[in-house]
Amino acid sequence: MDLKYKIVGFDLPHRDSNERLRRILTAVLPNQNNYANYPQLNYWDADFFNLHQVKIFQESNITEQSAILELANHSLLEESYFIEKAGVGYMAKMVLLAETVEERMLYGLFTADEATHLHQISHFLPEMEVTSMDDPFLHLLSEVVESEDKTVLLFVLQVVLEGWGLSHYRRLAKECCYPVLAELFSSFLQSESRHHATGTTLFNQITVSALSQTTILDVLAQFLFMVQVGPQSVLTAVEQVKGHLTRSQKIQILEELDTETHSGTRLQILRSLMGGTSAQSILQTLQERGAFEPLPAHQCVY
Repeated sequence: MDLKYKIVGFDLPHRDSNERLRRILTAVLPNQNNYANYPQLNYWDADFFNLHQVKIFQESNITEQSAILELANHSLLEESYFIEKAGVGYMAKMVLLAETVEERMLYGLFTADEATHLHQISHFLPEMEVTSMDDPFLHLLSEVVESEDKTVLLFVLQVVLEGWGLSHYRRLAKECCYPVLAELFSSFLQSESRHHATGTTLFNQITVSALSQTTILDVLAQFLFMVQVGPQSVLTAVEQVKGHLTRSQKIQILEELDTETHSGTRLQILRSLMGGTSAQSILQTLQERGAFEPLPAHQCVY
């Protein structure tokens, strides 16, 4: 058994739905009767992804447009699934790293939050197969969750990523075309807000060591670059359906997707999350490196 990502749990399989352990789990989870298994639908429309501005998409036939939208939708849902899956392992790890009874109790409750979210989001995806993780964001997330540095864990995962998750899930809920899924993402917000507030509170009580700061800067530089290069998953969806795209075609698509506005909005949200007193040095260093500046389309194709 590969134990490389034993905390993040991306390689953990699901049990067959008829097995007794799965049935016990289903009975324990709250609101388990509220969600049936849904077919793959285009929960977010072309406008959500800015595809209505993309010439090659508009010139495609209905079948191709639907296929591109389905891939883009699936990518969003799959990302949420893996984030919640990682969250279960992460919160359980933080139970063990807790330094007070109250902290341990909170993380125990947060583990249950993440388990519930994972269960709920799973209904909107086909049964997930255990596959190698080639998504750069999920690979980076895996590495961070395995870290032994509590300062890094708190700042990267709870201050920055949980804070970003609040904005992300709020937008997914607001612009979702399917009321049941929109309600689900809205229901995540209260618990995600508590997770973020706890991380911020605990991080602000810590003196950040030079080693921790170096690690945080390295991780966030990688993450912010992924945001700087724009909606790559949408570009990938177009290429998967339309076939090979030239560099000039990719640049045109990213320009039509308004990549600089797309990235700039997200980078400013992320910048605002790092404004706490304990993170000023981190924020300043990232600003000096230009990590919060969106890249033009021609620099996003590599």
